[in-house]
Amino acid sequence: MKNTSEIANRFKEVILNGTWVANTNYKDQLENLDWKIAVAPVQNLNTIAVLAQHIHYYIKGINNVFKEGTLDIKDKFSFDFPLIQSQQEWETFLNKFWTDVEEFASLVEQMQDEKLNQDFVDEKYGTYKRNMECMIEHNYYYLDQIVLLKKLLINR
Repeated sequence: MKNTSEIANRFKEVILNGTWVANTNYKDQLENLDWKIAVAPVQNLNTIAVLAQHIHYYIKGINNVFKEGTLDIKDKFSFDFPLIQSQQEWETFLNKFWTDVEEFASLVEQMQDEKLNQDFVDEKYGTYKRNMECMIEHNYYYLDQIVLLKKLLINR
């Protein structure tokens, strides 16, 4: 198996279909979640919806790099989203999230392994491989938070 295929599969595991590392994934946690729980605050923590949108923000931004080569996302905007105000808005967001995840994985799979060691946009960002591996780690970091928030909110 190509290295890019392995990375794409690990990426899909954390979001769409895996249970090996965390015994769950984003889709399992979010797909049938009521929007009111997704936007419910727990003290001063980010909501489940904001955390999911944060992850999506980076996926969408990196997809842009893979397709067009420009990095237009900024960390300072990575938690700024309009409030989700209905189940329909939540489901629309989730559908876009899943679609962009599939696109990310597909774009990674289509890469040649040689691309993994090339600079990602700029030398200061490291290699493509480092950025894709960090994306996977970043996703697990926030998945853990979503799982904990969901448990707190459902067991209130």
